[in-house]
Amino acid sequence: MSQSEELERQLSELLTEGEIRENEAKNRERLSPKYEVRVQTHIDPIVEETRKYRSMARELDDRYDEYMSKAEKSKPTDQR
Repeated sequence: MSQSEELERQLSELLTEGEIRENEAKNRERLSPKYEVRVQTHIDPIVEETRKYRSMARELDDRYDEYMSKAEKSKPTDQR
């Protein structure tokens, strides 16, 4: 086998291996994680923080009013 043929074969192997490795990485990205951590709270931290800030100072704009009204309507019914 001539030197150019050997180089061509090596280049072909490198390119093929690179494609396989890229596919493996893409497949790993698609896999879902084994564990998923979810924390369910009875108190909304955004609502609590907004209440604290509102007790200390007056807001210049009412950007959280809509969120606060939604939070007041959807209070948790499952009290433990």
